[in-house]
Amino acid sequence: MKRKQSIKNRTSKIILALDVDNFDKAKYFVNKLYPEIKIFKVGIHLFISCGVKIIKYIHKIGGEVFLDLKFFDIPNTTVNAVRQAVRMGVEMLTLHILGDAEMLKSALEAAQDEADKLKIKRPLLIGVTVLTSKDAASSDVLILAKMGLDCGLDGVVCSAQEAALLRRKIKKDFVIVTPGIRPKTAVVGDQKRVMTVEEAIKAGSNFLVIGRPILEAQNHLEAAKKINLAAKDCCKMPNFASF
Repeated sequence: MKRKQSIKNRTSKIILALDVDNFDKAKYFVNKLYPEIKIFKVGIHLFISCGVKIIKYIHKIGGEVFLDLKFFDIPNTTVNAVRQAVRMGVEMLTLHILGDAEMLKSALEAAQDEADKLKIKRPLLIGVTVLTSKDAASSDVLILAKMGLDCGLDGVVCSAQEAALLRRKIKKDFVIVTPGIRPKTAVVGDQKRVMTVEEAIKAGSNFLVIGRPILEAQNHLEAAKKINLAAKDCCKMPNFASF
């Protein structure tokens, strides 16, 4: 099934980063926060701990999965990994754009082929530009983003600091996923390129990946509700529709 993507009329969505040590902790947060949070990021930390088990659980309760394993390997290995991810029914997955055009195009073809065989919607393939834990020149992020989108990817991961630049310079309809989202009063920690929910949405981000501001809050559900409300309010602003 072909995946039609458009940012038009799209509201920015919050993705909870399930950066926890084991299945029980992940299950606790999924139960606590769904359906206030509907998309959950499963990264390498949690996936190594409990694998497909947590993906099946998220699907069981009605949630969606952003599989953030950042595939980066020879084309054949990446293709096989992408096919497995499609079979898991994930909503989104990540690949490193530095893996080169052959890897990216092969991954996209494999994802579409596998989805067609299963008669399901293929996941969004999102390219990683430069990790938000690193300092980066905006020009480098722009070059990588253009490369990934030219290969057919549905979108890119970048910090909110580069999102506005990409929206101005790339005349395509694509998705931007932004990690490193923090409240104004939060400690930055290991993320160097961070912004608030409002700043990220105004810059053009579609999906905001948030972990510690919710996971470490005294009241997890209340924190999620406040962040969701801030995102919804910002999406109602006139300039949101102009991306």
